[in-house]
Amino acid sequence: MQRTVYTDGLDQYFIEQLFRLPGGEMRHLENIRVSQPPRSRVLLWADLKHSDMEEIEKSNSIPEIERILCRALLASDVAQPKQRVLLELYTNLVLFCKDRHFNREQTSVLISIIKNVHQFNTETPLNNTDHCLTYCSELLLCHSVRRPPFSIDLFSSEQVTQILSYFINTYMRHYFLYKYIFTPEVQLDISLSYIGIPEDTDTEETAQSGSSPKSELKTIVQKEVRDEVMRLSAQLQQRLQDSADQLNNAISKLETNIQIKK
Repeated sequence: MQRTVYTDGLDQYFIEQLFRLPGGEMRHLENIRVSQPPRSRVLLWADLKHSDMEEIEKSNSIPEIERILCRALLASDVAQPKQRVLLELYTNLVLFCKDRHFNREQTSVLISIIKNVHQFNTETPLNNTDHCLTYCSELLLCHSVRRPPFSIDLFSSEQVTQILSYFINTYMRHYFLYKYIFTPEVQLDISLSYIGIPEDTDTEETAQSGSSPKSELKTIVQKEVRDEVMRLSAQLQQRLQDSADQLNNAISKLETNIQIKK
């Protein structure tokens, strides 16, 4: 017998309890876990190159921006249904950068930051909200402090505040939507073993008799039900007999008292 459990939106603690052995040892969870954020690194020109940013600056329409982003970030001229979601995310980022008058380097880095956070978010179907916020903050810090070669001072403190506010009000507000679209559905199959089912010691005998584990289980259940019904019937009969005896005793005492009074 198998039972399927859907784990959408479950946290790591609950999953660990499902897989924990009696001695406290953890079963192998494969990829069903929340990993720690990777180490932050400089992302200047990591995804959008200088030539891509030149084209974006010259473009005056959203379809043109989408075409450039689709080619540079999605490696395709036509976005698939899932990629359309990412394309809209990146396009809105470009519009945000233009509205805040970010330069080419800042725009390229910001898109790479959000892309890396999204990839980290969709590595697991479990809830890793805090880890995503931490990772985004660390990447922004890596591009806000001059400490070569580990970090560069690309964003000011005011710009970092604006970016974090935008990130929380857009990506994190739709966090579970991105999780639903880009992560697989997890199913947990549990096998239950029933105590008392005889093991198949002779396969040929089982095949000849035509019996199966289901039929054997049905026979055992029917026998247990019959025994339980008989036991309950005997108990009920005994209680009825006891009640009748008590009633007869009470009547006898009452008749005796009446005769004495006469």
